[in-house]
Amino acid sequence: MATTIRRAVIPAAGLGSRLLPLTKATPKEMLPVGDKPVIEHTVRELVASGITDITIVVSGGKSLIQDHFRPNPGLVAQLRADGKTAYADAVEEVAELSRRGHITYLDQHGPYGNGTPVLNAARNFGDEPMLVLWPDDVFVAEVPRAQQLIRAYEATSCPVLALMPMDPADSQRYGVPVVKEDLDDGLLRITGLVEKPKPQDAPSAFAAIGGYVITPGIIDELREQTKRWYEHRTGEVYLTDAINAYAASRAVYGQVIQGRWYDTGNPADYLIAQFASALAHPEYGPILRRLARDLDDQAQVGHQA
Repeated sequence: MATTIRRAVIPAAGLGSRLLPLTKATPKEMLPVGDKPVIEHTVRELVASGITDITIVVSGGKSLIQDHFRPNPGLVAQLRADGKTAYADAVEEVAELSRRGHITYLDQHGPYGNGTPVLNAARNFGDEPMLVLWPDDVFVAEVPRAQQLIRAYEATSCPVLALMPMDPADSQRYGVPVVKEDLDDGLLRITGLVEKPKPQDAPSAFAAIGGYVITPGIIDELREQTKRWYEHRTGEVYLTDAINAYAASRAVYGQVIQGRWYDTGNPADYLIAQFASALAHPEYGPILRRLARDLDDQAQVGHQA
């Protein structure tokens, strides 16, 4: 039986360059989606899925992340003294997330590439499997994405990638899995990923959309990549390359996630995530729908004039 997954890594050392100048002073992980910064959505997903050890890998300029999750008893006391009980409770709840998830922070060291923060964190994890979730993804799902990945790992004892169906025309935006076998309930045996293929070259109609169960064998592949980087000092260390090297001789699976995925890593997708979150809010949703109808009516009147 597979070991229960209790550890997770959130790589949060990126510059957020696609969102500049918005991210010049504010980490992209702290941009709001609804009434929460985007990284809080990820932390909540992990805690709701039973993860009890979260490592957030950071770089310089990311102290706002720590400040957000750190307890602030002085602020809570002031809010309660002012009769603002709901606000005080909300501040305490965020700090409670940090306690329940046992959040620790680690400075990123090593070559560029998204494999480096995973390897940094793995040094403290021994031989345990871990979840890796990016902090600029928001999933809306009845069963959290992280829990769906954990279930797939418990069924296979192998690395698992989060997948979603894609329009083949969008294949150049994603890593596309090579599917060997469909095992039902969205579980697929895969033999690797093709990065951003042309539509005619896409090996399947699925996209890898961020979210992994990583096992010690993949960490070994990351170590080999990093060793080669220090020998030649070229390229970057990518998690996808490590997964492909592992999958060449060992089993890897993809789990098609049930739910809605919102990427916040570029301006258009960030606005979509914001709008979708606001529309789903019981108070703000009706206001925004009314505003959209009014603006649409005004635009049609102007067009007719």
